Amino acid sequence: MSNRGGERSAASHVPALAPLETAVERAIEEVRAVRERAAEAEARAERNEQLLRQFVDGREDPGALASRVAELEAENEGLRARIEQGRESVDRILASIRFLEERR
Repeated sequence: MSNRGGERSAASHVPALAPLETAVERAIEEVRAVRERAAEAEARAERNEQLLRQFVDGREDPGALASRVAELEAENEGLRARIEQGRESVDRILASIRFLEERR
């Protein structure tokens, strides 16, 4: 006895499985993405817990940290201003070069 009828019915279901396979693949990718985000969140939570323990244990002085943050923010502002001045200087130099090239 031949099982050709069974083969035909199985073959006829293959195109119908394509959307299901696509949906399963998407679901698997979403699960992977959720697992990655969960792992990152757990790592952040652990780091935060360690920092909190340092504050509670008195190993870190919140006032000193706040002062250091203020210093770094002021330093960043100064660096940003210097970068902007540098960009303006470069723009002026480029404009001069373009002008001189056009005069040739």
